[in-house]
Amino acid sequence: MSQTTLCFDFGNTRLKCAVFEGDTLKEMLVLENDQDDTIQGLIRQYRPAKSILSSVISHNPDMETLLAAATRFHKLDHHSRLPVTTPVGKPEDIGADRLAMVVAAVHLFPGKNNLVIGLGTAITYNFVNKYHEFIGGGISPGMEMRFKSLHHYTAKLPLVKKDWNLSLIGYDTRTNILSGVILGMAKEIDGMIEFYDEKYDNFNVLLTGGDTPFFVYHLKNKIFADPNLIYKGLYAISEHNNV
Repeated sequence: MSQTTLCFDFGNTRLKCAVFEGDTLKEMLVLENDQDDTIQGLIRQYRPAKSILSSVISHNPDMETLLAAATRFHKLDHHSRLPVTTPVGKPEDIGADRLAMVVAAVHLFPGKNNLVIGLGTAITYNFVNKYHEFIGGGISPGMEMRFKSLHHYTAKLPLVKKDWNLSLIGYDTRTNILSGVILGMAKEIDGMIEFYDEKYDNFNVLLTGGDTPFFVYHLKNKIFADPNLIYKGLYAISEHNNV
């Protein structure tokens, strides 16, 4: 019988957990909170053998104690054993989510120059070369952040919610904002891909994150899209460290 692994990803917007049976992603959960009762409930329900936490927020520290007592637990940080090397500058400043993305990339596409684009609260561009060296990348505002900034920094623009139904030419304020934000982001992403493609051969692009479905059909470049890529990276890191 396959062992169960819980892969926690705590980002700026949501607290998420992926349930793996063996190396197969079986279930995705969005947690209401990270309090003791919630974590204990997951342990009772899934009886995991292993667990891993990627967090970019100030999470409940007791959850680490609970997971360590019930499972082989690993907290992802710059001390983790990884199948990639990290920048020499300040590896401790690299977001745990970005590490998980690039590990997934080299696991799926070894020996290639991979650009992993994460679409969440922020857009992150994460480049790992064919020698499995995570060089770095870039960060820019994500979709929700752009909607909120237009509302916050103007007197009359409304707060627009993401929507699949948009056109190039907006017919009112809401649809103008949808077009400008979503299609503008698509062109930004295409432009960044082209910058990297001009510099590197044997080049591959991976797109991931909760907002991935909004952009797949608006990008002209060939990409590998997987909204759950970070969890596959977390599972691979867990296997490297929870031995």
